[in-house]
Amino acid sequence: MIRAFVYDPKTKTSQSGGEELIEMWKQSDRNIIWLDIEGKADEHDNALLAEFGIHPLAIQDALRPRHPPKIERFQQFLFILLRGLDADTNGINSGTIQLSCFISPRFLITRHAKPSASANWLFDQLEKDPSLIYDGPGALAIRLSNRLARRYVEILLELEPRLDEIEEEMFKSPDDTLLAELTGYKSRLRKLTRTANYHRDVAMALRSHDEPLLADSLVHEIVDLYEQIERTQTLANMYYQICNDLTDGYLGMSSHQLNRVMQLLTIITVIFVPLTFMAGIYGMNFEYIPELGFKGGYFVLLAIMAVVAVIQVFYFRRKRWL
Repeated sequence: MIRAFVYDPKTKTSQSGGEELIEMWKQSDRNIIWLDIEGKADEHDNALLAEFGIHPLAIQDALRPRHPPKIERFQQFLFILLRGLDADTNGINSGTIQLSCFISPRFLITRHAKPSASANWLFDQLEKDPSLIYDGPGALAIRLSNRLARRYVEILLELEPRLDEIEEEMFKSPDDTLLAELTGYKSRLRKLTRTANYHRDVAMALRSHDEPLLADSLVHEIVDLYEQIERTQTLANMYYQICNDLTDGYLGMSSHQLNRVMQLLTIITVIFVPLTFMAGIYGMNFEYIPELGFKGGYFVLLAIMAVVAVIQVFYFRRKRWL
């Protein structure tokens, strides 16, 4: 799917539509276009990118399913590759998509294989308020990147209440499903941290280099982009540490419970050792055992066994082992 938004700076008019607007854009050197390409790559999309003068290596990087975020300056355009959240994001357990941005003085081309909530949001905002494109394609790219970064912060903040619930549940009714859930969160947070590291490098490059395609008025939005990415990194690291602490706490509680069970079983075994010893002596098959002739011997032995068991229980309780 290809959608487009064309703006004429002279007449201050704009129009949204599809691929047919490319011809309208070509009619004047003043016109600015945002071309958003969605879906799996095909020969038509590649030819369209080549028509706009996109370098073959940039096209190759944009079409790779797994490529780290990057920023690269070509002679005619600026290439920014980001990793965003897909449109079906549901909290921390969300998928990611490659979002490529090709920025030149007259066009912004975005490319993603799956629907992008960030691109959809910006396109809707642009249709409501066309003035967002007045600062040029670079401004749109920065605002798109800002929205992408904010979505990471939003899903991370949604995780905090769930971690509080897990902490409470661990003390009430520890369960292996909680451990599995925490392990899943740790894996996802590691990936988010890695993505945030790449995004931070991109934002730092935008901050530290004077880019002619980005207006001076965008300096605060670029700083905000860097801060959002840095916050994403900080939150991901913090929540990973919380998950790690909760996992250690759960394993510690499980180990403590196991130790209590083993302690109880050990005490029961210790109590029965002398009783088994006495039962074993009088259960031997010798022909002559003097005590066997004693009329009340059976009851005396039971009494001795009971006294020994009570003494042991009393001793264990006094030591706080029971």
